[in-house]
Amino acid sequence: MTAESSFHPPEPALAPPGPSLVPPSPGVLLITVSASYGAGGSVVAPALAGRLGLPFLQRVTTSEGHLAQPGPCDEQLSMEEVKATPVHRLLAHFTQAMPAGPTQSPPSTHHQDEQLRGRGQAGIYRLLAAGGGVILDRAAAVVLGKDRGFHVRLDSPAERRVAQGAVVEGISEEHARERLRAADKARTAYVRRLYRCDPADASLYHLVIDSTAVPLDTVIELILVAARTHSAVSQDATARR
Repeated sequence: MTAESSFHPPEPALAPPGPSLVPPSPGVLLITVSASYGAGGSVVAPALAGRLGLPFLQRVTTSEGHLAQPGPCDEQLSMEEVKATPVHRLLAHFTQAMPAGPTQSPPSTHHQDEQLRGRGQAGIYRLLAAGGGVILDRAAAVVLGKDRGFHVRLDSPAERRVAQGAVVEGISEEHARERLRAADKARTAYVRRLYRCDPADASLYHLVIDSTAVPLDTVIELILVAARTHSAVSQDATARR
């Protein structure tokens, strides 16, 4: 099954949510989605929020203080997301702050990393305080740990993600390949630099899906089934204690 034959255009997934095959469970309050470029995170995550009637927090591009409503977001890197990538910030800082004399020393990046971590996590904790939601990336699975929320990773071989990313964004596969290289590098750098983790590490997640092997609307249903079951099992375990 190829990515082209298995992918359904994104419009249905992003339309106003219809009846789900899985009735929303009041116990499902928090889902995080980590997705590489072309894996469909920009389609799946907001659709999950819509199905569950929960707020949606986008990648680090979301303005702080505001929770993004369910709706389209991007597979590619936005300029703000590029600026938030630690490697980019480090290079830019050194470029803009070259020593003017022998007594000046290069600026430390520790404070910058702390600030960036704090901004990314602030949105996560605000959403938690508000009662839950769906979070796309932000290293949320690392920040929260497996005891809080249901964590999903969407991934696939690069060439299949190129094909799917091209369809999702309405661009050529050549252009999608360029975006994949940039987005994968930047988003991996964000997690590794700030949290010393690999976002592709399966041990961080409750569920890992090859989201080019089946249509994205099926991916959404799989996550809803798994999240609902996980919530029920967790609640049962808590009740037995």
